[in-house]
Amino acid sequence: MGFPLAFLVFAGGTAGLFYLDRDNSVRSAKALWLPVIWLWIVGSRPVSSWLSIWFGIGGGTAGQGLDAQLDGSPIDAIVFMALFVAAIAVLLRRKQRLPLLLKASFPLLIYFLYCLVSCAWSPFPDVAFKRWIKDVGDLAMVLVVVTDPEPIAALSRLFSRVGFILLPASILLIRYSALGSAYDPSGNPMYTGVTTNKNTLGLITYVISLGALWSLFNLLRAKRRPNRGRQLLARVVLLAFGVAVLQQAHSATCIACFILGTALMLATSLPFMRRRPGRVHALVLTILLSGGITMLFGGQATVTGALGRDATFSDRTEIWKAVIPICPNPVVGAGFESFWNGYGKYVKGGLSKYERGLNSAHNGYIDVYLNLGLVGVALIAALLISGYGQACAGFRRNPAVGSLMLAYVATASIYSITEAGFRILTPTWFSLLLVLVGSRSIASSVSVELGKGSVATQSVVASNPRLIVSSLS
Repeated sequence: MGFPLAFLVFAGGTAGLFYLDRDNSVRSAKALWLPVIWLWIVGSRPVSSWLSIWFGIGGGTAGQGLDAQLDGSPIDAIVFMALFVAAIAVLLRRKQRLPLLLKASFPLLIYFLYCLVSCAWSPFPDVAFKRWIKDVGDLAMVLVVVTDPEPIAALSRLFSRVGFILLPASILLIRYSALGSAYDPSGNPMYTGVTTNKNTLGLITYVISLGALWSLFNLLRAKRRPNRGRQLLARVVLLAFGVAVLQQAHSATCIACFILGTALMLATSLPFMRRRPGRVHALVLTILLSGGITMLFGGQATVTGALGRDATFSDRTEIWKAVIPICPNPVVGAGFESFWNGYGKYVKGGLSKYERGLNSAHNGYIDVYLNLGLVGVALIAALLISGYGQACAGFRRNPAVGSLMLAYVATASIYSITEAGFRILTPTWFSLLLVLVGSRSIASSVSVELGKGSVATQSVVASNPRLIVSSLS
């Protein structure tokens, strides 16, 4: 089958998935398409890159990836700004709930404020400030989802709409186009799908696949839901695409995160967990202690070997040794998203194969240290602790929602050990923001039972200020 025919099959199949997934009984705001489009871009390539590939315009190249999204062409800047302005306009119309949501995410506001201040000591303050604006854009898109009149339906549709495009398209490009493959810095071939790197392909896939799995679990519980059979089929197909893409991407970290997230959602769905939410702490503590003991007694090589990697995490430890000593200021770092622009060129010693294209330390915590210093690392730790607390609070209100939030905060912390998980315009950062801002609010949107087994939606909660305050306190 040639690419033109394969593309027609892809287009027809994607349209069929959207048709199967439709549900007129629950309406989400049209503004939900803003975060969907945002994630289409963040989870693939810059708009300028796609325009250059398909139409020869835009000045983008297929290999720019995240760098192009951070510092891209005027076309990329216009697209991101248009989406950002539209999201702000939507949020201004929903301004009644914003102060309460942001107040509940006080550590996140402190982090954003510190990032803004750190632009002042960046070697490129104008570039750092533009990147900070894009980070605010990430937050704005999350708020659009959380403040939707039907937040749980909006969250489910977000995963479906993003996944129905990116995952089948990745299979299409891998199987029928040279655009779906590339070479890593060592010269080894890799499958990249709609992205420019196997790790970024694995990242968007595991984040969307966990969301698809969560939606599937919800549908299995809702036995009387209209159109349930069609939607089940669509979610099963989406999850199958996710597993297939993860296998093609061969990103060990993303596969491990998907397995961990799946295990957490399955474990927290057990009746004895739902009856005693406090047992979630014991489950998470067991996971952390198991990992810590494994590392303490030299099990690192065994674990990495099982994931298809060596004890150096594919030379990542060499990068860490090279970059940590050249942090310009251990306390406050180089400035927000600035290290790899101003100081990364001084990375030397044993890293010749990374000299071209190295734009992160492949460790989210080290990247935060390089950009924001020990203060930034402390703030990230506070965000993870706060996110875990928010997810547990959401689990107490609604175990179905809380299980997804627990999976996201756990996988974001694990993913960032070997990848830049806290970087702006990445799916892991988007999912962590979702946990920090939306855990309690989304869970509380179905906390008030109505007659005949139905549940109150966000509109009911939003109409009662006391319910709003209690849901966020």
